[in-house]
Amino acid sequence: MKIINNQYKDRLFTFIFSSEAHKNWTLELYNAISGSNYTDPSQIEITTIKEVLYLGMHNDVSFIISDEMNLYEQQSTYNPNMPVRQLQYAGNLYEKYIKENKLNKYGSKLLKLPVPHLIVFYNGTRKESDEQILKLSDSFPDKSEPDIEVRVRMININYGRNVNLLTLCKPLREYAWTISQIRENCSRMNIEKAVDQAITDMPDNFVLKSFLEAHRAEVKGMLLTEYNEAETMQLFREEGREEGREEGIFSILLDLVRENKISLTDASKKANMSPEEFQKLLNQ
Repeated sequence: MKIINNQYKDRLFTFIFSSEAHKNWTLELYNAISGSNYTDPSQIEITTIKEVLYLGMHNDVSFIISDEMNLYEQQSTYNPNMPVRQLQYAGNLYEKYIKENKLNKYGSKLLKLPVPHLIVFYNGTRKESDEQILKLSDSFPDKSEPDIEVRVRMININYGRNVNLLTLCKPLREYAWTISQIRENCSRMNIEKAVDQAITDMPDNFVLKSFLEAHRAEVKGMLLTEYNEAETMQLFREEGREEGREEGIFSILLDLVRENKISLTDASKKANMSPEEFQKLLNQ
């Protein structure tokens, strides 16, 4: 099933941090993440892939600075498969880099490529640690020795988490505040009104305020798309679980856990569920 939004293809995170007009915000985010102190936004080369975006398969923010290729993704739902997705994004970006720089990957001369840094900014409602590393090897069979490994740094940017990081990057802190306010407003009003109210309530000293006010219609369209996507993804998960139950997959995993032949963590991963969700099935 493909869901395409023809009018608002960006996420709000992408709209803020992948803008040619506001590379200073991208640079501020990069400095906060990497511990660097670059001051010239023109050193950033935005490389975000801007094509038709399919549900769950788009590159949010990518850029090159110095000899580093940075891939930043924002996720409002926990996704343990980000390493394989980031691997795909990185492959596309390296292919683009090789072509644009007229490099010969078939030649005898060793190519010099920018070092990849893969980051996921998580701001979902599920409780997650401030920071964790997602690895591609977690998807492989136990005791395997893969020739490829991908490590993705997942950072929790919910408002109130990772205070030091959010303090270092004012636009990121304000983005986190905005999402937090919208969620709170949604308990009393629809999403469109919730976005309007959040922008109205935003303190005047926020650097994002004039930007969001000037693009209010686009911002509402992006967030409506994101919320619709999140609901659709939840339906997919529920449908997948029901199909799994019919086929007996979950029954087998439950038996293995009860017989101590597989851990709860491993079983929940194979079921594409959280350990808490799997535990509920065990308790039924």
